[in-house]
Amino acid sequence: MYDIMIVEDDDKIATMLQAHIRKYGYNGIVVDDFERVLDRFRELEPHMVLLDINLPSFDGYYWCRQIRSVSTCPIIVISARSGKMDQLMALENGADDYMTKPFHYEIVMAKIRNQLRRAYGDFAAKERVVSHAGLLLYPERMELHLNGKSVMVSKKETVLLETLLERSPRVVSRETILEKLWDDTFVDDNTLSVNITRIRKRLAELGIEQALETVRGSGYRLNPVWTEEGAR
Repeated sequence: MYDIMIVEDDDKIATMLQAHIRKYGYNGIVVDDFERVLDRFRELEPHMVLLDINLPSFDGYYWCRQIRSVSTCPIIVISARSGKMDQLMALENGADDYMTKPFHYEIVMAKIRNQLRRAYGDFAAKERVVSHAGLLLYPERMELHLNGKSVMVSKKETVLLETLLERSPRVVSRETILEKLWDDTFVDDNTLSVNITRIRKRLAELGIEQALETVRGSGYRLNPVWTEEGAR
């Protein structure tokens, strides 16, 4: 069953959307903590998001960018704003589609089904996966999996993990990592260390400890200390 996260501050509209979504066999989840939309997204890991623009505190454009920084899941913006500039801003901030209120719920469902087919069904492109010893990285989804557990990773974490997985158990030099992540931009050692720490944290969330080794004077090495049956 697909999980669809609904971020809408009008209780009546949110309830109606949830009822229609459930009527068609999907799991509609209403999020009403508008201060923690990204946190709730990370917790729920939905397959799709319906996102209003006029929200308390931060608007939908802001949350669209935040979600897009960690996920490529479909986002449909639903808004009373009908101006071309609003629709343009939604798309520029990462939305996949835009619907103007008031809308017909059957059309909303048609757009939901269309986005789900494109992302996960018949129309979806074959998904790329980078794997090593049972640890699976889905770069397009920005997800890391091991033995049925998964964590979401950021764009930079995805690039860094892909580089380490592809070369494991060989050492990846600092220069290679810097080139992959920041091209010609100057980056100090502290910035690189912060990103390495984040990778170790993501691995720990899957139960993998002591896998990312710092090779003094050379770079970093990902040692496959985990197994397909369970992390050590």
